[in-house]
Order: sequence, then structure tokens, then C-alpha cells
Amino acid sequence: MGTGGQNGLRPGKGNTEGVTAGKGKTDEVTVTSNTDASASCQYRCIECNQEAKELYRDYNHGVLKITICKSCQKPVDKYIEYDPVIILINAILCKAQAYRHILFNTKINMHGKLCVFCLLCEAYLRWWQLQDSSRSIDPDDFIRYAKEWDFYRMFAIASLEQTAYFIGIFAFLWLERPIRAKEKLNFTLLLKALLLSSYGKLLLIPAVIWEHDYTPLCLRLIKVFVLTSNFQAIRVTLNINRKLAFLAILSGLLVESTMVYFFQRMEWAVGSDCAIYKSQDF
Repeated sequence: MGTGGQNGLRPGKGNTEGVTAGKGKTDEVTVTSNTDASASCQYRCIECNQEAKELYRDYNHGVLKITICKSCQKPVDKYIEYDPVIILINAILCKAQAYRHILFNTKINMHGKLCVFCLLCEAYLRWWQLQDSSRSIDPDDFIRYAKEWDFYRMFAIASLEQTAYFIGIFAFLWLERPIRAKEKLNFTLLLKALLLSSYGKLLLIPAVIWEHDYTPLCLRLIKVFVLTSNFQAIRVTLNINRKLAFLAILSGLLVESTMVYFFQRMEWAVGSDCAIYKSQDF
């Protein structure tokens, strides 16, 4: 998640004005390091969310200086010199600065793979709960639940419910945003942010493997953590207030619950997060 080995940067000395780089004037060096006009404002300040042309400037002889934001007079992105573990910890704490660094100032293309892996974790949890709730001494039952079809069915249902959850969020934000701002609503970036912020679902597998009396509570806490991460991702991506982001999450949950109710009416054993804690007793 970092910028690839740019250690030794010191944001306290981020002012690039009047700094010598060994030979010649710094003005000549900075001209060659400025970004093109077509690629300008591709980054964001993690403090004030203002657009920035660059995160740092590379002078001669390996001298690097972090760019100072013109709006808040703070380093544009202090996390470019941080260890990835520190960034991950800040993301787990749902700090907006860490989210802006990951979403705007890094090139992470693992959201698709992460989404599939999270769905696999959720499908395994539902398959495990389905198997546990229907345990029988009949050997045919064990053979039937051991079939891969049950797991694939859980994966498909989990995918449909997550799609309904995202559709609810997108629909609410599209209807709520003013007409003049609808063109700026980047659904691609928002989808990426939601997928990346759902990484908390990876904790479902350890919660199932190390089963104990507090497993239902752990599953509820994981659900709350994922929703909180989605809430922060929406706020950071669209730069909206907490109320609007909270209502977007509620809209997504409403549409997801409607999908779960539809599956239950069809008498499918969905094992959804919205209903499973009411019907399962581990």
C-alpha cells in the first residue's frame, strides 16, 4: 500500500521552496519534476481532501521532499513514508486519512480478488451453519451436505445479497445528490472503496475455526465492523457528511433485507447475516 520503498522522507521538512539539491537552482529541478497538465490533480490531501498534483518532489542526488498542501499547509500524504503495517492499523481504526491514502494516493487493484475471497468466506460460514443446524445421524445427510452444490449455492446467494446491498447504497446516493453534482458521482471509485472496506469479512473464517461460546457475538461484531468500514469509505470517497453516509448504509441494508425475505419466501436456506442470528443457536 506504500509508494514502494520511499523511506527516509521527513514531512516536517516538506516545504520545497528554496531547498538546494546539490548543484544548480531548485527551480530548474522542480520544473522537470512537475506533472503534466493532463495528469494534474490526480492525488488528494489526506488532511483536507483537496486535490494535489503530486505527493513528493524528487530532486537531484536522491533528495525527496514531501509536497505541502496549499490549502491546509500540511503534508499532502504523510503515509507514503509509513510502513504498510502502520497504514493497515490506521485503516482498521477507520481513520479518514488512512482511507484517503489507500483510495486516492495508491494504486491497489486487488479489490476484485478481495471481493471474491470475502464472498467465499461468507459462503463457507453459511454452509457451515447450514450443516450444523441440520445435523443428523443418517449417513446420507452427511453425504448430501458434503456435496459442493450446497457451498456453491451459498456463494451465489451471498453474491446476490451483496449486490442488492450495493444497489441500495448507489440508488440512495444517486437520488439524494443534487442534480448539479450527479455528474461527479464516481460509481467505479465508490464500488472499489466498498469492496476494499469489506475486508473485515475475512475474520469470519477464524471465528468459525476457533468456535466457542462467544462465536455468535464475534459474528455480530464482525458485521458491525464491516458496516462501519463501509460507512467511512462512503464518507471519504464522496466527501459527504455522516448523516448522509449513515442513511446510505441503512438503504443498502433495507434492500439486502428485502432480498433475504424474498429468498425465505422461496424457502431457500440462505443463512444470511440479516436473519441467521435470530434462527441459529450455536
